[in-house]
Amino acid sequence: MAKSTVRYVCQSCGAVYGKWAGRCETCGAWNSIAEEAAPALASPQGKALANGRAIDFVPLKGEGQPMPRRETGIGELDRVTGGGLVAGSVLLVGGDPGIGKSTLLLQAAAKLAERGAKCAYVSGEEAVEQVRLRARRLGLDDAPVDLAAATNLRDIVATLDVATPPEVVIIDSIQTMFLDTLDSAPGTVSQVRACSHELIRLAKRRGFVLFLVGHVTKEGTLAGPRVVEHMVDTVLYFEGERGHHFRILRAVKNRFGATDEIGVFEMTDSGLGEVANPSALFLAERRGNVAGSCVFAGLEGSRPVLVEIQALVAPSSLGTPRRAVVGWDSGRLSMLLAVLEARCGIAFGGHDVYLNVAGGLKIAEPAADLAVACAVLSSLSGVPAQADVAVFGEIGLSGEVRAVAQPDLRLKEAAKLGFAAALMPRRLRTGGRKPAPPEGISPHEIGHAQDVVALFPPAAERRTEEP
Repeated sequence: MAKSTVRYVCQSCGAVYGKWAGRCETCGAWNSIAEEAAPALASPQGKALANGRAIDFVPLKGEGQPMPRRETGIGELDRVTGGGLVAGSVLLVGGDPGIGKSTLLLQAAAKLAERGAKCAYVSGEEAVEQVRLRARRLGLDDAPVDLAAATNLRDIVATLDVATPPEVVIIDSIQTMFLDTLDSAPGTVSQVRACSHELIRLAKRRGFVLFLVGHVTKEGTLAGPRVVEHMVDTVLYFEGERGHHFRILRAVKNRFGATDEIGVFEMTDSGLGEVANPSALFLAERRGNVAGSCVFAGLEGSRPVLVEIQALVAPSSLGTPRRAVVGWDSGRLSMLLAVLEARCGIAFGGHDVYLNVAGGLKIAEPAADLAVACAVLSSLSGVPAQADVAVFGEIGLSGEVRAVAQPDLRLKEAAKLGFAAALMPRRLRTGGRKPAPPEGISPHEIGHAQDVVALFPPAAERRTEEP
């Protein structure tokens, strides 16, 4: 029998070392390395593991049927998960404290229970009466959901490992669970990894859907080792700002559906409500006659979303002007300003530039380059952009406007919300001819950033006035 070995694991990042050290070389944390016992997988001579059993291979092509899905009754949650929950799947839900993770999962459990599914909600952070108080506030206190407050993983596994387990199990949260066979405290890397492994293995064996709620660090990533994200089937991030009344559920990993899908919810006194048309919500308070405002036709997964991009360009009294960005990549803004200065002659060296994506949505796709350029040039020139024009397109380092994915889907969403025109890249020819634009909207194609500068004459005049 192989002897057990001792290893030292960083409790912040999960790095493994052969001996103890005061500082982790991987993440730089001090006093975060703790001793753990781990069994050796092979003999010192490097021989293969004994008592192994040969596995059987099967052809890639089979007669299997698509996995049945269980709809939660919450359309936005079903969209993000790929159409519903798959039996035996494990979903990790992360988000800032107080963002609404427990509220959403409690609402989902109540909906599923009303549809006949047996649901169990295990809370490790709150007492039973606290969860009941939330359910009463949400009007869900009559839902047939089994509720418990426990943190000992041995007791939880013994309760769920039965012939007829619940069909949906919610663990809130995984950082509060502990395994008494480990000496480390709850929430450490070893505890989170071991508890997740045991719960995932039980869910796969018994075939129930498992929700794991995870804490988020100050950097915005899920706390604990990254290996937990690889162990689960789906990773969902719950995003939003406390100052805004809506929340975004984003899928960053999904083995049973598409990634980068989003679900939009509105936080109300009665819980989280679905937002069927998020574009109308993001543009609800928009004023079309203000310089520095532009509407971007974006794409989140398979869903088109229209948001307002706001820019403010003001004279700077500092030697190094400010560049402040909320909701977009600050490095990409610096690159875009450099392109406008080098390729179009627009000087921003004496101006502070502030950029904001209204509503708190975070945009990651480069298709927002053209809309940001329009907003910045509009603020610099003092000329408002046309209120009924949606903008999208990527700008390269040479100033060219490059095509982006699924332009027709973006145009249809803009036409549905009453936009009459769109500023966009040149459409690629398919089959020797250009595709026809959707009805109700007139696209205006541009090929270079200088064409955007020409739309704002005062900004173009600055090109010749300033050195």
